[in-house]
Amino acid sequence: MKIIPIILTGGFGKRLWPLSRQSYPKQFLSLNSENTMFQETIIRLDKVTSVDVEQPIVICNQEHRFLVAEQIQQIGKDVGAILLEPLGRNTAPAVAAACHYIKTLDNNDNIILVLPADHQINDLHEFDLAISKAYSSASSGDLITFGVEPTEPHTGYGYIKKGSEHIDSDLHQVDEFVEKPDINKAEKFINSGAYLWNSGIFMFQVSTYLNALRDFSPEIYNMTKMAIDNMEQDYDFIRINEKFFGQSPSDSIDYAVMEKAISHNITINVASLDADWSDLGSWKSLWEKSSKDRNSNLIKGDVITEDSTSNLLYSKYGLIATAGIKDMIVVQTSDVVLVADKSKSESVSKIVDELLSRNREEPIFHRKVTRPWGTFDSIDETDSFKVKRLTVNPGAKLSLQMHHQREEFWVVVAGTASVTRGDDVLILKVGETIHIPIEMTHSLENPYDEPLIIIEVQIGSYLGEDDIVRFDDQYGRVKKD
Repeated sequence: MKIIPIILTGGFGKRLWPLSRQSYPKQFLSLNSENTMFQETIIRLDKVTSVDVEQPIVICNQEHRFLVAEQIQQIGKDVGAILLEPLGRNTAPAVAAACHYIKTLDNNDNIILVLPADHQINDLHEFDLAISKAYSSASSGDLITFGVEPTEPHTGYGYIKKGSEHIDSDLHQVDEFVEKPDINKAEKFINSGAYLWNSGIFMFQVSTYLNALRDFSPEIYNMTKMAIDNMEQDYDFIRINEKFFGQSPSDSIDYAVMEKAISHNITINVASLDADWSDLGSWKSLWEKSSKDRNSNLIKGDVITEDSTSNLLYSKYGLIATAGIKDMIVVQTSDVVLVADKSKSESVSKIVDELLSRNREEPIFHRKVTRPWGTFDSIDETDSFKVKRLTVNPGAKLSLQMHHQREEFWVVVAGTASVTRGDDVLILKVGETIHIPIEMTHSLENPYDEPLIIIEVQIGSYLGEDDIVRFDDQYGRVKKD
């Protein structure tokens, strides 16, 4: 049987804010490598030599599809398919959709390896060994999860309790899944030697997973099957049907299948993964897993220190200068400065939740936002106006659109623009300007070989990115009725 990896690229990475944001989360960032975490997940599969591994299937949010495709292209790899989730429904429906899709390709009962896209695994030999041992068990129809050998009483991970029955020292039956504990429970778990961190990596046959899902979570099974039965090809992507996928309950593999299987006395095995694993889930864990200077500082970007030790100092914009600080996190982007005690790095997610409750854009977008046509950089902003720098790639075109609550003024500062405004099409060169009134249909295109740079001034009562009505778009962003 073949192993088909399924790479899950969902998730936010809130504890790594302000570097990680909803529109550009941590799995697409380069943190401890020249490659992004997503790219490393794909590259890592080349090191699995003990079993035959097919091209992976990638599942991503449809808003990230061009980012995913670009990062795959950058490393010169091929994937079996890119499935687009119309909305987030957690891991159980995502993997179910992938399994239903695999069944449309052939009638073989393939084995799938579920891999989150945001893990760092340094010992690839041990990774290969763990997969090899899990493969034998999965081939027999077992449900397999991977548990990481813990190195500390971590409160940010769920735990797996190993049962007494085991095939060998690295493959045990699962006795219990445990939620993220407090520090006292975590210390007891570590001291007992009976617990592993829950990695979120799984292996099983397609039929094993779908049969369990049909028994324990039939709504997920049925809705995801119908979503795949009604999927659509969109260039290099497979669009999962939104109507049916949206009716699936949102649930994790752990809750939808694994815990219910245990309650029905169905055997689940856990493969021990002792491969220098981390999900780099917080600034503290990034500091722990990174190379540091002689003063134990992790320094990235333009940073100068004096009498500073054991800090994480990360500048994406401008200079950071420190004097006499210890065990601190200082992260500076173009629009946010984060300062935190390293021991409180898990609390960064609470700041993000508060910002989201205030409808702030900082948790969602960076100041410079990537779009399939290029980028825009929000240079200045008040309640009544916003200034952006738009860079439109050669041959790219923005959607035909309009805005209900803002007017726009464009100035060409580099390149040549083709502008559609209402029924008119105009060519603008450097220094020329155009006004786009409220509710005027318009589009911007760069039909030439050089980048087009526009300074855009928005004026209006509301300047949010959701005030866009699209009528036509070459990147498939027009919603169908």
